[in-house]
Amino acid sequence: MNCRETQTLIHAYVDGELDLMKSLEIEQHLQECPACAQAHASLQAVRAAIKDSSLYFQTPPGLARRIRSTVRGASHPDRTPRVHPRHLLAVAASLALILAASWGLARALRARSDDAFLTRELVASHVRAQMLPSHRFDVASSDPHTVKPWFEGKLDFSPPVKDLASQGFPLVGGRLDYLQDRPVAALAYRRRKHSIDLFIWPSSPGSEAAPTRVTRKGYHMYRFSHSGMTFWAVSDLNDSELQEFARLIQG
Repeated sequence: MNCRETQTLIHAYVDGELDLMKSLEIEQHLQECPACAQAHASLQAVRAAIKDSSLYFQTPPGLARRIRSTVRGASHPDRTPRVHPRHLLAVAASLALILAASWGLARALRARSDDAFLTRELVASHVRAQMLPSHRFDVASSDPHTVKPWFEGKLDFSPPVKDLASQGFPLVGGRLDYLQDRPVAALAYRRRKHSIDLFIWPSSPGSEAAPTRVTRKGYHMYRFSHSGMTFWAVSDLNDSELQEFARLIQG
């Protein structure tokens, strides 16, 4: 993958529209090319700014009064029937209702789009870790007292780290990852021959929700919140065992 090909595909890469192999090729190029890496960082910054922008506009005070005044001034007493103030208020109320409904729909659609993009990122990171040994671990250890301190100074939070070997889910290491425009912790576990990635980052205020199960491209995903943290478990392990793993993490 050269710079020209990367520049052609980088927008689709940022939007999560490329297949896994193309994404891996671009990531490899970004690690080797500072110019393309800078362009990628700029696109990520623009995406974050757009995501944080509000689609809601507060109705200016006195709007209904100004509408009534304008209509009265433009009307002709001999040719234009008088518009009753109640009708104008009804129109203004209808417009406000439409704006509110549009804002709510836009927020709902944006939230669904963000969730879909996040699950694509999670699966891609999990698969990439299996395909690229160098991406599997930043620290390889089954000892929580080795893995947890490794994250100190690399994250602005302290991820909880458990070894569940006695329950059949041994810890094998951890790494840094980047999701939702921020660094996150990724803990690696195993269940027989299956790999489990547990992604962790702090929950934003009001974002904690009921546990959610998702399946994407044959991979099971389980989201839950616990002690102010958001957790995403991703694996090709069967759904019931992945839920058991999540219960053990919460416990």
